[in-house]
Amino acid sequence: MRKNTCHTHFVPFIFLCIIIALAVVFVSFEATNATSLHHLSSNYKCIDNEKQALLHFKSFVQHDPDRLLSTWTHDDEEEATNDCCEWFGITCNNQTGHVTRIDLSFGFLEGKISPSLLNLSYLNHLDLNSNYFYGAIPMFIGSMTRLRYLDLGFNSFTGAVPLELGNLTNLKVLSLGDLQGCRIETLEWLSHLSLLEDLDMSSISLSKVDNWVNVILSLQKLSTLRLDGCDLSHVMHPYSYSSVNSSSSSIVSIHLRNNNLNSSMYHWLFPLTSNILVVLDLSMNKLDGIPKYVGNLCSLETLHFYFNSLPVHFPDFLNNLSGCTSFTLQNLVASSSQLTGSFSDDIHKFSSLVHLSLSDNQLNGTISEKVWHLPSLQRLDISINSLEGAISKYIGNAKIFVIDLSNNPLEGVPSEDHMSNLSYVEEIDLCSCKLGPSFPKWIQRLKNLSHIDISNSGISDTIPEDFWNMWPSQLTYLNLSSNNITGKVTDLLSNFDVESSTLDLGSNKFYGPIPNVSSALQWLDLSKNKFSGEINFLCQIVDGSLFFLDLSHNSFTGLIPNCLWHFKELKLLSLGHNNLFGRLPASIKYLVNLEVLFLYNNSFSGELPLSLKNCTSLTFLELGANNFFGYVPDWIGEDLPGLYALSLTSNNFFGTIPSQLCQLVNLQILDLSINNLYGTIPSCLNNITSMVQNGFISHQNEHYFNDTGGSEYVDRAMIKWQGIVRLCGLPITKYCPGDKQIQAPTLVDKSEDDGEDIDDLKRWFYIGGATGFAIGFWMACIALLVIRRWKHGFFHFLNILENWIYVKVMVLIAKV
Repeated sequence: MRKNTCHTHFVPFIFLCIIIALAVVFVSFEATNATSLHHLSSNYKCIDNEKQALLHFKSFVQHDPDRLLSTWTHDDEEEATNDCCEWFGITCNNQTGHVTRIDLSFGFLEGKISPSLLNLSYLNHLDLNSNYFYGAIPMFIGSMTRLRYLDLGFNSFTGAVPLELGNLTNLKVLSLGDLQGCRIETLEWLSHLSLLEDLDMSSISLSKVDNWVNVILSLQKLSTLRLDGCDLSHVMHPYSYSSVNSSSSSIVSIHLRNNNLNSSMYHWLFPLTSNILVVLDLSMNKLDGIPKYVGNLCSLETLHFYFNSLPVHFPDFLNNLSGCTSFTLQNLVASSSQLTGSFSDDIHKFSSLVHLSLSDNQLNGTISEKVWHLPSLQRLDISINSLEGAISKYIGNAKIFVIDLSNNPLEGVPSEDHMSNLSYVEEIDLCSCKLGPSFPKWIQRLKNLSHIDISNSGISDTIPEDFWNMWPSQLTYLNLSSNNITGKVTDLLSNFDVESSTLDLGSNKFYGPIPNVSSALQWLDLSKNKFSGEINFLCQIVDGSLFFLDLSHNSFTGLIPNCLWHFKELKLLSLGHNNLFGRLPASIKYLVNLEVLFLYNNSFSGELPLSLKNCTSLTFLELGANNFFGYVPDWIGEDLPGLYALSLTSNNFFGTIPSQLCQLVNLQILDLSINNLYGTIPSCLNNITSMVQNGFISHQNEHYFNDTGGSEYVDRAMIKWQGIVRLCGLPITKYCPGDKQIQAPTLVDKSEDDGEDIDDLKRWFYIGGATGFAIGFWMACIALLVIRRWKHGFFHFLNILENWIYVKVMVLIAKV
């Protein structure tokens, strides 16, 4: 009973102890939490002298296009923020309030760097990347010894990189990339930065720096090295064996692009590489292969070898990489490198490949079937080669997301079933492969597609009506151009719901009206088809980002709808060769980024609207073969200074040619023919020297667009001479199709030619003068003999003249 009683009394005591203990823990937790919250919620203001230092830094900034520093103000200013720790780009220590970090990267600020930064004595992170700071890199930065991160890349600094940077012994990251106005004559200072992990000196010449490899090897913790475009091929002695450190390199990522290097560089690259190297970029050099030791780098995952200018035998290239690298390599990018030979079966050794790009080379033969058996391959680009034969039936085995076989003479695909097995594919590009003549219906079974390009693939068939709604709100790129596809377009809205989308149906036989269009399109090309109806569907594109619109060579009718304020990003508008009419809408003034306006061969009328002068980015203006009338506007020369081509031919313009056109200093094409113009041609047009240049200055007739297809547009203008279009045959040196090459006429020596011209002129002058005198004399004589009145009058005049002369002579004699 006692035991039970004691036990009964002991239990409540234990519970009481537990409750007390929990209460103590809870109170302690709350106290700790309250302290933490106090620290977090405490609004520590930055130190006043540091605030003044930042304001002084701002005073050295001359241009701030995005007003990033608008919050950097004095307390008495209207937009003042009391705590500079809340200013844009500024980070402070939560406990002390000291400024520890400045990040103004990609601010596009212009000016100089103020020495007031020295007053930020606790600053450890300074990022001024991608601005326009100019002058020399300030030496005082070498006194900011707390810095662990310094990025001055992509600025406008000039002069020598200061040796004082060697005092920044706490630096872990140093980026001086793309300071093309700077130079480095010695790297001795770099060896003091023993904690450096990331170094970028791209685009700074190292041509005068010997033994730079040894300096790099002295940085025991260096992980990433970027020396792109550093003139390394000019270094006489990049490496000294006598002073090499015996320890292995710590570098994980090496970037040596664009250094004009040949294969002799591999002897000094060797000590920089080790079995921890993961990324190696040797692109844009003059390498004719790769050494076997690269194939023995057992951690290498990425090898970039694109844009090398010497031929490389691809089977040998793969063979040299076939060591332990073949088990780790995930990304092999060797496009535009003059790879020759066959697509070797050795590709099967690279079982880890995820991304393989061999585009724009000289590979021939058939595509190795082994490539479709690579278990990890997700992206394959072997476009623009000379690979032939049919696509393998094993293509369906690959768990691949991106396939680009375009611009190869491939002869079709395996069966519908084999292609339908590509359930993983999201992007497929078979441009210029032979897929036709039937429309490839297997494409509609690939439900994950977002990018489709089967342009110029020999298809001559009617498109299935359900094609237009197969990928709801999924497509970003669809290109069916340059085929012979016919049919109606039932829906251009439901498939596209992703911004920056591209749709190209040009050069086919599509017909009928356009029912609706997605606002997600950036690129819309419906040219060279048989579309009809009005173009009011353009007003459905609301708040979009459309920058390319080509509806030319169709049968569209009606007016241009007055809703062009939606197209403020539009760079090209081509509506030529249609049946459009009426005046240009006033909303054309919103096309402030327009570079090309092509309205040739319609029935537009009226005067050119004054609002067109707002399109100050225009370089190509083709308004020929319409019914425009009025004076040729003066403002074309005054407000469209970038024009290189202006065509107003075959309209009803009248009046004189305005002298303001002489202000178009870039003008190379001017066609005002077949109008009602009169008066003299302004002599100042002779000053436009661009018209006598060979070719187009800076490729002005080429427009590049950063759409998902990376497309290019080339301007084309029809020039008329006395009503005849692009002249050929004698006397000009351009020969017509089918004619033999026309030899330029032999030039006669100028001095001889001038002499002969003068002699001919004198000879004909004397002959003409003598003939005229003889004819005149005998006509007068005949008239006097035949006409009695003229004869009496003539002799009466002689008698009077004789008496007058006699009297004058006798008077003169008497006086003498």
